[in-house]
Amino acid sequence: MATIDGRPAQYGITLRQLRELMESRGLEGIERIQREHGGVLEITKKLYTSPTNGLSGNPVDLEHRRQTFGSNVIPPKPPKTFLMLMWEALQDVTLIILQVAAVVSLGLSFYKPPEDVKDEDGEALHHDEGEEEAGWIEGVAILISVVVVVLVTAFNDYTKEKQFRGLQSRIEGEHKFSVIRAGEVEQIGVGDIVVGDICQIKYGDLLPTDGVLIQSNDLKIDESSLTGESDHVKKGVDQDPMVLSGTHVMEGSGKIIVTAVGVNSQAGIIFTLLGAAADEEQVEAKKRKKEAKKQRKKQKKGDLGEELIGVNPTDKQGDGEAGAVTGNLGNSHHVTANSTDADGDVRNNKHTKEEEEEDDDKPSGDSGGGQEKSVLQAKLTKLAIQIGYTGSFIAVLTVVILIVRFCVQTFVIDNNPWSPFYANHFVKFFIIGVTVLVVAVPEGLPLAVTLSLAYSVKKMMKDNNLVRHLDACETMGNATAICSDKTGTLTTNRMTVVQSYICSEDHKTTPKYESLPHQVADLLLHAMSINSAYTSRVLPGDNPGDLPKQVGNKTECALLGFILDLGKSYQAIRDEVSEESFHRVYTFNSARKSMSTVIHRDGGYRIFTKGASEIVMKKCSFIHGKDGRLENFSKSMQDRLVREVIEPMACNGLRTISVAYRDFVRGKAEINQVHFENEPIWDDEDHIISNLTCLCVLGIEDPVRPEVPDAIHRCQRAGITVRMVTGDNINTARSIASKCGILRPGDNSLILEGKEFNRRVRDSAGKVRQELMDKVWVNLRVLARSSPTDKYTLVRGIIESTLSPSREVVAVTGDGTNDGPALKMADVGFAMGIAGTDVAKEASDIILTDDNFTSIVKAVMWGRNVYDSIAKFLQFQLTVNVVAVIVAFVGACAINDSPLKAVQMLWVNLIMDTLASLALATEAPTPDLLQRKPYGRTKPLISRTMMKNILGQAVYMILVIFILLFYGDKLLDIDSGRYADIQDPPSQHFTVIFNTFVIMTLFNEINARKIHGQRNVFQGFFSNPIFYTIWLSTLASQIVIVQFGGRAFSTKALTVELWLYCILFGFGVLLWGQVVTSIPTKKLPKNVFSWGSGEPQTVPITDLTTEDKNDSDGKDSKRTGQILWIRGLTRLQTQLRVIRAFKSTLEDLEERRSCHSLHSLHNMRNSRNQLGTRPMSDISYIDEESTKCPSPNRGACHSTVRLVTPIKESSPTTAETAPLVPPGSPQGGPAAAAAAQQLGLHRPHTHANTQNSSS
Repeated sequence: MATIDGRPAQYGITLRQLRELMESRGLEGIERIQREHGGVLEITKKLYTSPTNGLSGNPVDLEHRRQTFGSNVIPPKPPKTFLMLMWEALQDVTLIILQVAAVVSLGLSFYKPPEDVKDEDGEALHHDEGEEEAGWIEGVAILISVVVVVLVTAFNDYTKEKQFRGLQSRIEGEHKFSVIRAGEVEQIGVGDIVVGDICQIKYGDLLPTDGVLIQSNDLKIDESSLTGESDHVKKGVDQDPMVLSGTHVMEGSGKIIVTAVGVNSQAGIIFTLLGAAADEEQVEAKKRKKEAKKQRKKQKKGDLGEELIGVNPTDKQGDGEAGAVTGNLGNSHHVTANSTDADGDVRNNKHTKEEEEEDDDKPSGDSGGGQEKSVLQAKLTKLAIQIGYTGSFIAVLTVVILIVRFCVQTFVIDNNPWSPFYANHFVKFFIIGVTVLVVAVPEGLPLAVTLSLAYSVKKMMKDNNLVRHLDACETMGNATAICSDKTGTLTTNRMTVVQSYICSEDHKTTPKYESLPHQVADLLLHAMSINSAYTSRVLPGDNPGDLPKQVGNKTECALLGFILDLGKSYQAIRDEVSEESFHRVYTFNSARKSMSTVIHRDGGYRIFTKGASEIVMKKCSFIHGKDGRLENFSKSMQDRLVREVIEPMACNGLRTISVAYRDFVRGKAEINQVHFENEPIWDDEDHIISNLTCLCVLGIEDPVRPEVPDAIHRCQRAGITVRMVTGDNINTARSIASKCGILRPGDNSLILEGKEFNRRVRDSAGKVRQELMDKVWVNLRVLARSSPTDKYTLVRGIIESTLSPSREVVAVTGDGTNDGPALKMADVGFAMGIAGTDVAKEASDIILTDDNFTSIVKAVMWGRNVYDSIAKFLQFQLTVNVVAVIVAFVGACAINDSPLKAVQMLWVNLIMDTLASLALATEAPTPDLLQRKPYGRTKPLISRTMMKNILGQAVYMILVIFILLFYGDKLLDIDSGRYADIQDPPSQHFTVIFNTFVIMTLFNEINARKIHGQRNVFQGFFSNPIFYTIWLSTLASQIVIVQFGGRAFSTKALTVELWLYCILFGFGVLLWGQVVTSIPTKKLPKNVFSWGSGEPQTVPITDLTTEDKNDSDGKDSKRTGQILWIRGLTRLQTQLRVIRAFKSTLEDLEERRSCHSLHSLHNMRNSRNQLGTRPMSDISYIDEESTKCPSPNRGACHSTVRLVTPIKESSPTTAETAPLVPPGSPQGGPAAAAAAQQLGLHRPHTHANTQNSSS
């Protein structure tokens, strides 16, 4: 028989049997395990693993298990190819117009007018043969420019997608899990877990696999991501031993044997169904589009009234195109697409009154599918629309003036007859108009945003900030408040016991074991060794002389360290009392603030309890006094102990922990013991954990990180208020806050405990009132003994407050499972990379890989840097745009021609803007960024200083260009290029104008590096190699274009003298910049000299890149019309794809974050939309095909398909996710029911269930 690692190669249980086993639940599952497999221990034997030692860890064994049962990964969707990205870039409307115009120009250049066409003097309209032959060059040059743009765009898309796949794998690599291999507990990546592994699960874990419990303590699991039920499910070896991937451990701990991984786990099965559905959907999607168009035409003909969407929910085609776009699940429910809140959820549109009241209680912000944009995106959208209107108007005006002038001159004044040859002129005018539009619209802007974010995200990873949502990076720059945890963030999270109160004696150092009463000392050792997670350990340092390594919960490690300091071994006691022998464990949670373990002892039970000293003290009735004597612990003694021991410890910044115990005995009971005949009711926790005997009070020190006080001072100087929110004692919190600098003498700071905070902000009915909250949060600096609910209440209160002129932008740190709501509610949620639970990480925007507050300050700096980079680029870009548009327009009016030719403007616009955005977006942040206050949500994007610089530089450039245009030929002694014929060769005159314009623009790029009125524009110039490399390469390209561009670029080679003139005019920009800086900014009117201000609105910019399928009844026509119009005219669409590649790849992959992250798919977007106030990125998903279900008879596919399938960028409403089965699901027929059965969803789905699952 073949063997692997000394065991048979054939397992005693098959993959199919394991899959079927995991479909059982509750008592049915227990029965099946016993009946079919002989119990859990028998399953471990069949899988050749040990419940105590786990697998051997032999690579051959692990590989064999992967081949037999699969690996714990779900294959990602293949990325788009370079050709696909090029095809997407070609879809841009402006590029298509340019291509058509270039092709027409090309065709007309080969047209030769007949010899008999004559002008009014009777001369034949004839040109030099050579000139005619060269007429094709401009058309070809424009086409080549378009190809270059497409290649650049596609390359940007491609590199960003690649980069973010790398980032995603880094995020996935962060997810580690505890397994037992060869008797040792190891942390391994979730992708390395195999069937047969023994995993330790604990509070806060996101389960990466399916498994069966071997042992559990007080285990409760949130299975809402799979079932939609929000109630926590109690799990136990004897009540429901099945645990499923994608679910969350909300309480307790346990050990499981892994039975299914990857695509064979319950979450994986769903993924597989979805993946299979996605391929079929793409084919079906095209068919449905055609059907929808036909349907629309029929409805128009029949004049069926305003409703465009199907009236009958079961009518397959009645949903129209809007239904198709929202990704209707098999058309099984009614969608109202003519309202902006058709959120695509399976919720019916009719709400009962009770449901509406429930909705009122939910966190506000779910304003129907619209997502609030981040500050920068909102301002950019507004600015882009303002510029778009202006540019379009000037472009149209330019074309009209050119055509009217030409017609009047040629046909009225010169009285020439019409000839097809003149069509060439009209095409040329049209190309000039389109080019003016191309120049007017700052399409380099989204690219600058993307590059800046990309650069920042990459650099932030080095600063220990792992960014999970791109817009969080920029939002952080506007932060006005940071609510930080204490432990691990402000402190080192290296806990040590430095003070102890045992048997009425206060020890400032660790006492000798022998000096303690033997009975008390022995109880103390057992209490601390047993009543702590066995995953918490203290290990020797890596090198001799190093501090011991603390693994697991740091508070527990401090207690274990105290045992080691007493000269005893906690491991010896743990070996004696194994976890399997525990009778009951009441695990630590934020409500209990304590942990208790029940063990068997001499036919009875002993309970060990540890926790926050004042909480445990209240439950104590006895205490060991001097020499270990047992004494009654009266109320007055408790008060004295608090006053004389606990408060002084807390005031020194120590965390105080009390340790206590209680005995249940069957025989004669001592004074502090409980006699029992019948089994105690262990679920009655309040009765069980009472009348305890106190053993000791320990003072644990967690020193403030040395770098934190300075970081907090920098935050305060930068206009950011830092608040500490901790579960610790108020005195400890006050002490640490003072050491950190959060509390400063005489600043009227408020320090509250959770209870007092709630009393102040809630009315008599217990509801939070904003007016009461406004009286508290402004001065609140420390919130002690707070629960995660208090943190959520505080964050929401600050965000919804209207006290500040512009809304507060709040960042929050969190590490616990229950911190999820606060992290989602905040504008930016920071999760702890080391101490944080998986749930907290899933809910966060940025993961702090070192748990350090200084990393948050770095995130603020990078966020402000992104904002400044965009502003620098805007200042540069808009100066170029203003000058180019005015020159083209005035040229058209004055000389019937644009001094800057189409290809030249394309070079200036498309190539230089891309390079300039790269140069200006990669400036590194400087400490100066923290010297000023946050910009705020309503401050204009283009400040008065920037507008002064833009207009000031534009005046200089326009003046220089017009002098050269009208007098340049005389001043420089060259032939005039004015009024040249369409077929004339390029002139030196116009080449000088083009060259001067580019050189001036290049020097202005140096000016644009400073946007706050600084005089030294060269400061830090050589610290950014990207900037000066691009600057020099652009200059080199310009020399090549001018000297050798010829007809393709409409240039003629210049002499050295003319080049020196061009450089002189260019250098003048720097000198003129100093003059402009001297103009006092405050004298300029605010409303005229600032653009792009305004609060973020809930109309997403995504519509710029999407086909808006709103109904044609005109209800939404104004918004749709505006956005479609802008979309048709701007190049924003092309570069927005870059951001989309960025954003969606991150989210799209995050959604497939192997089977263990199903929760994020289902809950993250829903809860974000419902919490609403977090600025969301408004970029759609990367996949082009809209997701629709193949057909109603596809079974579970159509009832699950919107869970993870990427959605076409069709409307913001499609970004919601649906529960696994729609309410009732009658339309799916038996196939859907069968598939639902297969997924283990044995319950009727009601409307309420649906709401649960999406909340």
